[in-house]
Amino acid sequence: MNIAVKNITINSQVFTLTNQRAAFWKKEKALILSDLHIGKTAHFRKNGIALANHIMKSDLERLSVLIEYFQPEKFIVVGDLLHAGDNSDVDEFCSWRNQYPDLHFYLIKGNHDRLSAALEKKLCLNFKSEILTIDGFTFIHDFDKTLPEFQITGHIHPGVVLNSSVKNIRLPCFVQTEKQLLLPAFSEFTGLDTKNIPKGGKFFVFTDSEIHEI
Repeated sequence: MNIAVKNITINSQVFTLTNQRAAFWKKEKALILSDLHIGKTAHFRKNGIALANHIMKSDLERLSVLIEYFQPEKFIVVGDLLHAGDNSDVDEFCSWRNQYPDLHFYLIKGNHDRLSAALEKKLCLNFKSEILTIDGFTFIHDFDKTLPEFQITGHIHPGVVLNSSVKNIRLPCFVQTEKQLLLPAFSEFTGLDTKNIPKGGKFFVFTDSEIHEI
C-alpha cells in the first residue's frame, strides 16, 4: 500500500491529507477519519446479499498501516463508525482495536452510530460525544453553520467527476473551505456524493497512488 501525502495549513496548524482516506493533525498527534461504516457488509449478508468480508478487512489493514506510519496518540472518528448496530463485523473491529490499547479512541457520533451501553463498552471508547472541540477546531459529523469554530466533518462521502475525452472518472476527495475540512469516507464500500459538497473550496483528489489539489 502506497501512502501519498499533502500538507495543508489551517489556522496555523499543519494537517496531512493522505490518499488512504484519512488526515493527520501533527500538533495533536491525531489520526482523523470518518465514515468507516463497520458492519455494513455483515448487514448486507444478513439481508441476503452475498458480500465477502474482505472489504472490512481491507479497511482495517489500511488503518493499521496508517497507525504504523504516523504513530498517532489519538484516533478520532468523525461519525458513522458503525453502520447498523452490533454484528460480526463489529466483533472483528473490536479485536483489531485491542491491538492498540494506548491509542485514545474518540468517537463523534454520526447518524448511523446507534450505541447501546453494552455496545459502547465493547468498542472500548475513550470519548464519545456529538461534538468535540480541540484548540479551536470543532469535530462534528455534519457541518453546522451556527458554530463559530473551524469544523472538521464527514457524512457526505465527497467526490468529484473528472472529465476526459475517453470517459468521466469519479474520485473521492477532501474539501477545504474557509470554515470546514470535509473528509472522505474511510471505507471503500461507500458511494460518492459529487453534488452536495461545499462550494468555493479546494479539492484534494486522490487515487491509490497519488493525491493532488485541483
